Amino acid sequence: MRSAFATALLELADKDERVFLVVGDVGFGVVEAFLQRYPDRYLNVGVAEANLVGVSAGLALAGAVPFAYSIGNFPTLRCLEQIRNDVCYNNANLKIVAVGAGVSYGALGATHHATEDLAVMRALPNMIVVSPADPIETRLATLALMGFARPAYMRLGRSGDPMVHSKAPSFALGTAITIEDGGDATLIATGGITHTALAAAELLRREGTNLRVVSMHTLKPLDRSAVVAAALDTGAIVTIEEHRITGGLGSAVLEALAAEKVWPRSFAMLGLPDSFDHYVGSREYLLERHGLSVEGVAQSVRGVLQGKVQD
Repeated sequence: MRSAFATALLELADKDERVFLVVGDVGFGVVEAFLQRYPDRYLNVGVAEANLVGVSAGLALAGAVPFAYSIGNFPTLRCLEQIRNDVCYNNANLKIVAVGAGVSYGALGATHHATEDLAVMRALPNMIVVSPADPIETRLATLALMGFARPAYMRLGRSGDPMVHSKAPSFALGTAITIEDGGDATLIATGGITHTALAAAELLRREGTNLRVVSMHTLKPLDRSAVVAAALDTGAIVTIEEHRITGGLGSAVLEALAAEKVWPRSFAMLGLPDSFDHYVGSREYLLERHGLSVEGVAQSVRGVLQGKVQD
């Protein structure tokens, strides 16, 4: 995803001299092409994320369109006050991009896990929150963000992210994408774990269960119509996210259902628990521990369809 972002950002910079890239001393292999082509629009503020956001906010308020790039939760949680007061309060046209969503940096431990960022960013006024499913969605989301002169946050995977789409789908921020259709239940996923949801749906399809799979790439504004349609058409909804179940995709979907006064017969949220990981290992290892492997997701969906209560 990060390479797709870098390529799309260069496309934007080629067309608009207002585009800047501001980094926190990371990602040199990814951002090198931008630096070489536009050195006057590239800033490295060092390992100082509050400055990353403060400087970027200043650029935005001066008329530039900066993209602030760093890893994990550092460009969000470490500088939350600056994002709230410098960016969102002023409705500054800054795009914050974090690479290493969820437990992508699994072996570095909980300090490097981006597992609360969606909840925190979603709570901020004026903020758009985007979590693309694969490199194709990442490119489309990067280009689309340029059309909104307001704060935005986009979380990306790391590298080697599998493709969810075989070709570019119709894409608009705030409009979910139905990847597969089915009538037995709906899996609503966000971010790189959407590929796992799709694989779990294929596994269950071989067992005779037909699932709708929806990529909810935008958490704010959320596509309420897609959520309502899932509840009415399929009767059961399972949300899947590489994020704590508190305040993320599942919470956003429940808020939408409550606001629209529509209730599916069954509902479950799959995600990371409300606790810190005291284990280290690969992303795959940690996801499996929390029931977010392909088989783990499939087993949870079987339970939902059988009327079992989620633990």
